[in-house]
Amino acid sequence: MGKRQLQPEPKWTDVKAKLATFDRSQLLSLVQDLYAAHKDNQTFLHTRFGLVEDVLGAYKQTINRWLYPDIFLRQDTTSVAKAKQAIADYKKAVGDPAGAAELMVFFCEKGARFCNDVGNDDYAYLGALVRMFGQALNVAKTLPDAIQAGLIARLDLVRGISHRLGYGVGEEIDVVFAKYTEGEE
Repeated sequence: MGKRQLQPEPKWTDVKAKLATFDRSQLLSLVQDLYAAHKDNQTFLHTRFGLVEDVLGAYKQTINRWLYPDIFLRQDTTSVAKAKQAIADYKKAVGDPAGAAELMVFFCEKGARFCNDVGNDDYAYLGALVRMFGQALNVAKTLPDAIQAGLIARLDLVRGISHRLGYGVGEEIDVVFAKYTEGEE
C-alpha cells in the first residue's frame, strides 16, 4: 500500500482563491456563519463596523476577566496571554492607536490592582505587567498631548501601586518610566 501524499497546510492565498468564486449572497452567508460560530467573531465585526457605542467594552471585559478573576464567580485562574490577545484582537478589528493605548493602560491598571489586592508572585504575570507598562508608554507618546497626558497620569498611578508589589516590580517600572521621561526633554 502506497503512502498517501499529505496536502500542505492551506494558506490565506488558498482561501482567497476560493472566496473569489463566491457571489455576494454566498459571501454574506459565509460571514453570517462566521458571526454565529463564535462570540469573538461577533465582537470583531461589531468593532470593525462601529456597531457598538463602547467599542472597547468587550475587550476590557476580557482583560478584566483574565487579569483580575472574580473568585465569587469561581474564576480561579489568570491568563496574561488571553488578556494580551484581547488587545491584539482590537488592533486587528480597528487598529486605532488611542484605543489600543487605552486597553494597554487598562491592562496595567487591572494587573497592578490584582497583585496589590490579592497578591501575586507569578513572575510571568509580573514580567508581563512591566512589559505592557513600557508598551503603553511607547504608544501613548505617539498620541496627541491631551490624550497622552491622561494615559500617562494613569500609568503614573500604576507606577505608584507597583512599589507595593515587591519582587522588584516597582524598581523595574521606575526604570521604564525614567526612559520615557528622559525622551521628553
